[in-house]
Amino acid sequence: MTSLDAGFGRLRTAASQLVTAANALASAGATVVRPLAVPITQPWDRFGRWLKSVMPKGLYARSLLIIIVPMVVLQSVVALLFLERHWNLVTNYLSAAVTQEIATLIDVYKTFPQDADHAQLRRIAQDRLGLVVDFIPGGQLPPPGPKPFFNQLDEALSDDIRKQISLPFWIDTVGRSSIVEIRIQLPGTIMRVFAPRADVYDPNSWIFLVWMVATSLVVLAIAIAFLRNQIRPIVRLADAAEAFGKGREPQNFRPRGAREVRRAAAAFLEMKGRVERAIEQRTTMLAGVSHDLRTILTRFKLELALLGEGAEIDAIKKDIDEMAAMLEAYLAFARGDTGEQSAPTDIAALLDELKLDTERHGHRASVNFYGQPEVTVRPAAFKRCIANLVGNASRFASTVAITGHRDHRWLTVTVDDDGPGIPAPMREDVFKPFLRLDDARNQDQGGTGLGLAIARDIARSHGGDITLGDSPLGGLRATVRVPV
Repeated sequence: MTSLDAGFGRLRTAASQLVTAANALASAGATVVRPLAVPITQPWDRFGRWLKSVMPKGLYARSLLIIIVPMVVLQSVVALLFLERHWNLVTNYLSAAVTQEIATLIDVYKTFPQDADHAQLRRIAQDRLGLVVDFIPGGQLPPPGPKPFFNQLDEALSDDIRKQISLPFWIDTVGRSSIVEIRIQLPGTIMRVFAPRADVYDPNSWIFLVWMVATSLVVLAIAIAFLRNQIRPIVRLADAAEAFGKGREPQNFRPRGAREVRRAAAAFLEMKGRVERAIEQRTTMLAGVSHDLRTILTRFKLELALLGEGAEIDAIKKDIDEMAAMLEAYLAFARGDTGEQSAPTDIAALLDELKLDTERHGHRASVNFYGQPEVTVRPAAFKRCIANLVGNASRFASTVAITGHRDHRWLTVTVDDDGPGIPAPMREDVFKPFLRLDDARNQDQGGTGLGLAIARDIARSHGGDITLGDSPLGGLRATVRVPV
């Protein structure tokens, strides 16, 4: 143990010396050589990022890829084996048989006497062997032509002629589609043979490829049909969750598809029910609280009415009115206007109403809207969201510009003003409930500090959000962005 402890001590000392030396080199400006492991893994990282970028993102496309890639690999391996074993083997057998027939005709030509035009030999070749034979006296073999690329017939036939006949020859396997021409150099003449391509080459191999492609297409069509049915419930579940997130009721949604998808859909419906029950309980509780507090405030007002008129009475009435307004603001913030149903709403007309309200309070206002104005939102809640932003702008500015834009995915409404604005570090803090700014403009001056908090809560209940930025008018820009 002592020797081990001593060894570990020496290792720790050496390690600390290495660290000290490395720090000294780094402080002196020397280049510290990094380990080679990082550069080695970088190509793999780049390949991984490239593969992720080219891979499909959807589940439907990825599932098809999982089916298609193994099928293509399997069919390629089968085709390769077929080409190597079947085509090569059959072609070799056929070309060897034709070469033997030509060799037999050459032996007959050399061994037995022939008539003048070799009619008997040509008749035997035609009738018994299916070969067309003629002789070219004193001819020369044509120069070799270009060899076809990947032509098994040309290679097999050439090898067989070299082995069995051992005479100069010339062949043409590509000049005519249905005939193979073979010329053999004999003493004083050239023997020309025309053989049907079917006798030296398997012409039915394409049938295998046709069947292979046809069955692959059938399997692919079945896979597409089944995958579409399996993916559809997942898409419906995503649409239902998205609609619920936008504050809309999913239409005709029920668990469908595979067991796992049904389980996820049932869990979503159960979660949706719990959320709705919680909202309903909160709404019921707030309604009770609102009723009780309003009853007390009404009693105060009646008692003050019986006391008569006076400066003190007017001050108390003002405090009661302010308390009632604060109570309504608190209840609106807690309730969130979630009981309202979504409906198609003309956003351009809604913005025009807010413009008229702003002008009635003595401010300059302008409205511009681009795109299709009809959007499915909760009308009263969304109007209150924009109204809070417009009211916040008009409270601290003289000019308000409202702009709406709707595309195929988003509805965007911007409220610009020429007021003092809000410092950038505090633009997220102003959305906190009950926050009051001291050194900059407040979102609800003289009120409860809930204006922007309520607006953002409404925007988020529609599946969107509100952001603050610099306005081209010199003040604050509030941007509401919700999905359509």
